[in-house]
Amino acid sequence: MPEKPEPEVGPVAGHEERQPDPRVLDPRSLRGLAHPLRIQLLRALRHHGPATASQLAERLGESSGATSYHLRQLAAHGFIEDAPDRGKGRERWWQAVAGGTSFDEALYKNPDPEVQGAIEVYLHEIANIHTQELNTYLGTRHQWADIWVGASDMSDFTLHLTPERQSELNEKIHDLIKEYSTAADPDAADVQRVRMHLHAFPQHGAN
Repeated sequence: MPEKPEPEVGPVAGHEERQPDPRVLDPRSLRGLAHPLRIQLLRALRHHGPATASQLAERLGESSGATSYHLRQLAAHGFIEDAPDRGKGRERWWQAVAGGTSFDEALYKNPDPEVQGAIEVYLHEIANIHTQELNTYLGTRHQWADIWVGASDMSDFTLHLTPERQSELNEKIHDLIKEYSTAADPDAADVQRVRMHLHAFPQHGAN
């Protein structure tokens, strides 16, 4: 089974460089990330660039004390770091480190209940993020030009596959997406950040 990437991209739509390989999570780093607020904080830094705990608290509707604590935990596990070009004032500025995170099936097989609990938190928070993003688009699609609305997609498919064929299909889709990860013309006026969600899972009792 291929690695499961967290759906995150660079901070500036249309101008990001090709993202580095995602960080592969191990049991310790997974436990360090698997908290809803930490996932949201890391997502915000990846999407919007460097920020302070106060700025992130305002964006996410949290207290600055909570964001400060969880930012320090993310830093301790190597997900974020000080922003070298910021931090001239009293507040500490943070930035995301890697281009994404992923984990493979080895974590699913880990017998540690704490690891399994962290997997549940992580996967459900990612599912929540996907739902929020899609609902936000549907609620604001009238603000986009018709050409963008027409270019959006909400398809679903039912296939009959072995686990090996499913993994092969996932890898091919991931490889294709990587080909488009850098804008052909990043200075084009119509370049926008585009989010793509890939869900592939077995289903009982379906033909």
